[in-house]
Amino acid sequence: MHTDLARARVRRFLVDDAQHLGGRAEAVEAGESGHDRNANVEQVSEAPVAKRIPTERTFHGDTVVDDYEWLRAKDDPEVIAHLTAENAYAEARNEHLAPLRETIFEEIKARTLETDLSVPVREGGWWYYSRSFEGKQYGVQCRAPIAGVDDWEPPQPAEVDAATPALAGEQVLFDSNLEAEGHEFFSLGSFDVSADGTLLAYAVDVEGDERYTLRVRDLATGRDLDDEVPNTSAGAFFSPDGRFVFYTTVDDAWRPDTVWRHEVGTPASADAKVFHEPDERYWVGAGLTRSRRFIEVGASSSVTSESWLIDADDPTGAPRVVWPRREGVEYSVDHAVVAGEDRLLILHNDGALDFELVDVPASDPSAAPRVLLAHDRAVRLDDVDAFAQRIVVEYRRDGLTRLGILPITADGYGTLTEVPFGEPLYTVHASGNPEWDQPTIRLGYGSLVTPSTVYDLVPATGELRLLKQQPVLGGYDPALYEQRREWAVADDGTRVPISLVYRRDLVALDDSGVLVSPAPLELYGYGSYEHSIDPAFGISRLSLLDRGVVFAIAHVRGGGELGRSWYEDGKKLAKKNTFTDFVACARHLVETGWTAPSRLVAEGGSAGGLLMGAVANLAPELFAGILADVPFVDALTSILDPSLPLTVIEWDEWGDPLHDASVYAYMRSYTPYENLRTDAAYPPILAVTSLNDTRVLYVEPAKWVARLRALGADALLKIEMVAGHGGVSGRYNAWRERAWELAWLLDRLGLAG
Repeated sequence: MHTDLARARVRRFLVDDAQHLGGRAEAVEAGESGHDRNANVEQVSEAPVAKRIPTERTFHGDTVVDDYEWLRAKDDPEVIAHLTAENAYAEARNEHLAPLRETIFEEIKARTLETDLSVPVREGGWWYYSRSFEGKQYGVQCRAPIAGVDDWEPPQPAEVDAATPALAGEQVLFDSNLEAEGHEFFSLGSFDVSADGTLLAYAVDVEGDERYTLRVRDLATGRDLDDEVPNTSAGAFFSPDGRFVFYTTVDDAWRPDTVWRHEVGTPASADAKVFHEPDERYWVGAGLTRSRRFIEVGASSSVTSESWLIDADDPTGAPRVVWPRREGVEYSVDHAVVAGEDRLLILHNDGALDFELVDVPASDPSAAPRVLLAHDRAVRLDDVDAFAQRIVVEYRRDGLTRLGILPITADGYGTLTEVPFGEPLYTVHASGNPEWDQPTIRLGYGSLVTPSTVYDLVPATGELRLLKQQPVLGGYDPALYEQRREWAVADDGTRVPISLVYRRDLVALDDSGVLVSPAPLELYGYGSYEHSIDPAFGISRLSLLDRGVVFAIAHVRGGGELGRSWYEDGKKLAKKNTFTDFVACARHLVETGWTAPSRLVAEGGSAGGLLMGAVANLAPELFAGILADVPFVDALTSILDPSLPLTVIEWDEWGDPLHDASVYAYMRSYTPYENLRTDAAYPPILAVTSLNDTRVLYVEPAKWVARLRALGADALLKIEMVAGHGGVSGRYNAWRERAWELAWLLDRLGLAG
């Protein structure tokens, strides 16, 4: 199956919106654990007290004494014993919430169509889709043959059940439930079918550390070949001729740094090194252009990128650079055929803060570029996808995602036409479009009140054909829910958007749109890596909304909601804007009557967990509780150590405190672990993490909770002992994990009864 080169900028945390807004609940497709994964720990009533072993850290003349750095020794039985005790204490403290947790789990389960299938995607001679089955943890990857070359209408089964094939001629390619047997954790990191449909390249991780073992399967027999490559990164793919598999490996700091070419049927020891990136600031990846004309190899830091192309009809050929890297210039590449000529579409920010789109001859990328979409400070160009007859452009305007179609004409290009949508808040993106000459464009759409929806856009007419909307069982009525936008004013006068959703009949507003009385409210935030938290629907969130809770997203600086400058104003030496923006949003919601400090809880994950730690120090009086998922709360310690996973890459995001005293001083002034206050009355805090997380190490929240507790704070640590950055695997496991967190949040809001 077709694999595009991931164009996402390098991020330590790289978790999708569903994980952010669902508290790391993975967007997996099936399953049930049948028990609480930590229920077997000993129940205790006394909080664990971590011993103190002073460790000194000195940089730039500043000495810090860290009493809990010893918790970093992951293989030390004493560390494991302490973490186990933390789990036992968290369970004991929340034992009274067990019935509520079970109720919320059953609510999520009851609202979900457990036996279902995705909308089929055509590639080559097949329709590819995934199925889920009631009682199964994971999805099942399937395909069915197309009816003919003109068959572009996705087939729909009359009824979906577990006993019969979903579509005529169905073939099961990969059943993750079978593959996961005997493993507590299972993640599929690569899945690609050769162009002739005979071979499958797949890679799995059974620890949660995102090291995948790559294998090749003969789809005719269902048996794996002898090919096996351990310790790969995700995203392996076949060359168009099916002879080779391209994959990446990581260095000791967990940085994907090398692209390899594996010839099917040969030992991994014979694999050829295609590209190696020695600069520790860069992350590499590879993929095919949709046209299958080129294999693209990309190297990216947070501020600079470079692409290399290999002719796909000669996959053993040497890569050739498109534009040589220049510090601070980012670009991405796609291939188009315009007036019979191979052209490269290049989306870049060279002298164009919010990017512009140009094209150049594929035979001479250094030629003078032709501008297709000029730079516009009101429009942040995000991505470009080329097809045989058109180009799909994804961009942002006024804080919302947009999608436009740019036709390819006989002599050049037509005019960009935006696809209109009627809701005031929404998210749209192109997804599931592997075929170069397909006549329609597959779109994903949703909002805070509209479940995830799949459309086929007919470019010739503008028609949106509804293919499927995420089922919400039990009579979900979107008319009962309202979404709206508020604007807070930050300390420096910047207006910060807030997206809200609530149930109309449970949150009373007067005629002027002001709440009659403060409502219980959850405020979510992220604010890093130019990653936007866009309006999206969540089934688990209904368990809050249907109890009268208002859910809000603070679109703080450091994200990408309002363009590149919004990101630039929340990174490096402007990072504190992210934290003060969130506090400003919380104060706005209190001052305008939406909520009150006793009815306000906050949540953030990963880099958003750093945000949670920072706002806990800045304004603990504003919150009744703070939930921090895999929180990056010991940021300075991590960014000072180049041997830790991804640290050097992170210097473009946070600054380099190892070599720059001013960066050190700035980070020292905000990193949550080192700025805990002895004069603060902290709200209850729950930190959730995983032992095998390679992006934010478990030791950060473990140290944070130990120090918080030593200061008298009510802090809990819940740690998954077999999981990674994305949390537990399997949808039922993830639902139980989210139910645990939601019950804790509702308890903080006084709604656990």
